[in-house]
Amino acid sequence: MHFSKKCSVFKVVLSALLIVALLQLIYLSFLSKLHGKQQRYRYTELFGKRNAYQGEKNTRKERLKYSLSSGGIFDNSGQYRIYKNLIKSDYSTNQKSVVDARSNRIALATHTSINNLYHLDSLLERWQNPLSVAIFVHGQDVKFATAFVYALSIFCPNVQELVDFHLVCHSGETASFPEKDREQFAGLEDCRGVFAKLESHRNKYQNYAIGGNISYPNNLLRNVARGGTEAAYILVIDIDMVPSADLHQQFAGMLDRREPVPDEVFVLPAFEIRHTRKIPASKSELVQLYQVGEVRPFYEELCPRCQAPTNYSLWVNLNGPVPGQLDVAYTLNWVDPWEPFYIGPRAVPLYDESFRQYGFNRISQACELHVGGYKFSVLSSAFLVHRGFKVMGDFHKHKDEENRRNRLLFRSFKEGLKTKYPASNRRC
Repeated sequence: MHFSKKCSVFKVVLSALLIVALLQLIYLSFLSKLHGKQQRYRYTELFGKRNAYQGEKNTRKERLKYSLSSGGIFDNSGQYRIYKNLIKSDYSTNQKSVVDARSNRIALATHTSINNLYHLDSLLERWQNPLSVAIFVHGQDVKFATAFVYALSIFCPNVQELVDFHLVCHSGETASFPEKDREQFAGLEDCRGVFAKLESHRNKYQNYAIGGNISYPNNLLRNVARGGTEAAYILVIDIDMVPSADLHQQFAGMLDRREPVPDEVFVLPAFEIRHTRKIPASKSELVQLYQVGEVRPFYEELCPRCQAPTNYSLWVNLNGPVPGQLDVAYTLNWVDPWEPFYIGPRAVPLYDESFRQYGFNRISQACELHVGGYKFSVLSSAFLVHRGFKVMGDFHKHKDEENRRNRLLFRSFKEGLKTKYPASNRRC
């Protein structure tokens, strides 16, 4: 009898365990089907004929297809194909119907190869205003970039709202819509996932070491990004740089307080920060890190003369203006070989697109501004920060060769400025 009771209890426990196991299997099966539905939902959202949210046409996809169908345009050299406004932001799309003059005072323009596009996440987190991005791609990356620019515009609300994308590739290559390109989109469910996939692409190559005879057309990309915005003032930076917080609002406020001066650009002192440090938001935070050596002037190790005319010592020790208020701290004339980052009016000369790869690409434009009569006004509390110290040995192996070639090009460029500005007595 006692044995019979034990046997009965064992059967009950065993049955209970079997029921629990069965319920777990049912639950896992349910989760698997739910995940499958979510993935199908995402693919429908990306590629379906109907918008998954509203049952309407996916206008973002239709605009992208239209942009690609144009085949792009060639640059002046005929070596590059440009897809302007490959994807437009909601801000740019609605700008003509809802004009907000104040919000269109200043825009940010930047450029990158696909391996650095993941920096857009932290840049947009800080900037949170209209942004124009020119991306250079080659070979298989043309397909990859087109797919992921589209994914960013679908999954990332901030990107949808604020970012205009432009694509540049070699003239012999064309971009096409990633129709049901599931190997690229597998597992993507949200904005974080898209940026994580982009970051996994970061070590494919350096910007200037793309492979073969492929040249990174930095100045062409800067001009394409600049041309992608209708803002009155434009800040052109590299995508791995971050501006100080509230720059957009503070600069607009400064414009409201002072009369515009013709032929003036507004310089932002540029710094580098150790990778382990958080990017400072305000000048006071930056100065604290500067004083303990965690932040230093941009290019301090590689080319200290390239940024020294900014006069970092003077800027760091300035008596602060009204908190949160931006102003001009001091004005400088350009001296060789200064290559400042600045906010400039739309009318400033374009970058010379014959400069590619490493060396003299930004300085050539600063030199032209000088010859053209511009003055350089340093802002009191705005700044830029590059994540990571730039050090010797971190560059691609052909850097010095490219620098020598572009130095020769710079000499002829300076001679051309004498003809372009015959009344100017300024020289580089």
